[in-house]
Amino acid sequence: MSIAKGKLYLVPAPLDFGCDSQAPLQDVMPLGTLQIAARLCCWICENAKSTRAYLKRINELHPLSTPVQALQIQELPREVHKKGDHSGHFDARPLLAPALEGRDMGLVSEAGMPAIADPGSSVVRAAHDLGIQVVALTGPMSLMLALAASGLNGQNFAFVGYLPQDASGRAQRIRELESLALKTGQTQIFIETPYRNAALLQALLQTLQGNTRLALSCGLTMGNSVSRSALVSHWKRDKPVLPLDIPTVFCIGR
Repeated sequence: MSIAKGKLYLVPAPLDFGCDSQAPLQDVMPLGTLQIAARLCCWICENAKSTRAYLKRINELHPLSTPVQALQIQELPREVHKKGDHSGHFDARPLLAPALEGRDMGLVSEAGMPAIADPGSSVVRAAHDLGIQVVALTGPMSLMLALAASGLNGQNFAFVGYLPQDASGRAQRIRELESLALKTGQTQIFIETPYRNAALLQALLQTLQGNTRLALSCGLTMGNSVSRSALVSHWKRDKPVLPLDIPTVFCIGR
């Protein structure tokens, strides 16, 4: 008799990873998501250490079915973190062996929804190819929260990841995205590592046209969260002070 396959749950994580303060988990994560996560004993993740820390936070609200020390936690390879796993070059099927043996599994990234602006898509593809049911759980997604708070076009938008780090390449990419946004009305969404946020904002203000709308959302779901949306000309005039040292999502549009 064949063994029924387990499910792969896509488990969101709070958006405060790497931040000095943490939001109360019960304020930002749905009860049902936490309850499912608490019963899973097999995990695939970016980083085992941060995953254990997250599960310990869950344990404070909903006791884990298996002690943290006894959980089976597998990390995605380092090259997947650096280069991404959306191109199809990484075979994640071996990571899903527990699901083929009938055990439910969780996929988690360090913040937000796995496989959205984070590694994990290779695991999801492999699960589908192996006939394993994929269940996406609800939780905070910074890109969608920022888009909703921006006042920009929520019917037509694109997430374009990170912009180039060198000044000339970054300015060229900003002009390309602005041209696309103004021509088509498609909102362009992008991110940066927190310590480069201030430099990116400065580059945007130097490069974008004054009538382009620029929106920033900093520290979403956290106590010091700030969202601001205004024309670039108003950004330059008002010079607002924002907490740019925390995770920030940038949006431009018309």
